[in-house]
Amino acid sequence: MRIPIYLIGYMGAGKTTAGRLLADKLGWHFVDLDDAFQEIHGLSPADYIRQFGIEAFRRKEKYVLEDLAELPIEKVIYATGGGYPCWKDNMECLKELGTSIYLRWKPEHLAKRLSLTDLSERPVLQGKTEEELLAFILPQLEAREPFYTMADIIVDVPFNVLSDTNDEQIAEYLCQLIKSKTK
Repeated sequence: MRIPIYLIGYMGAGKTTAGRLLADKLGWHFVDLDDAFQEIHGLSPADYIRQFGIEAFRRKEKYVLEDLAELPIEKVIYATGGGYPCWKDNMECLKELGTSIYLRWKPEHLAKRLSLTDLSERPVLQGKTEEELLAFILPQLEAREPFYTMADIIVDVPFNVLSDTNDEQIAEYLCQLIKSKTK
């Protein structure tokens, strides 16, 4: 398994929360690409998109990841944005830089999981019911799946969606997987 590790998947898949827990378990660094983008550009991804458009954001997002990859830090878990892998050659880029892991959930579980979060942090989902979330997720996930499944490793998340320990279980599973493949 090549390092660094890039976690990919849809919104709410656990890339950031499980990724942080995973990095702690491994004693590695953790970088959320959205947080890094905001630190570098002074705007959240949502604000940047509102101001400059999605194409400008995707270009800048790619540069952020490529710049971070040049840092002399080897053991890093990155959480990408949900749409990052689906733009131009980004999946090929991830595969060249390290190992990509797709956290794959069933759409109805993502809808349930997202409905239990503070949707004000996700303006595109704000005010949606669980049914509306599912209707929103299905076509996006279908369009993104060909990109996501290019990942080096696909993890079908089988955990109880209502459990408070989901992200801990994901992190533990990934920790064991990474340890077994990086010996």
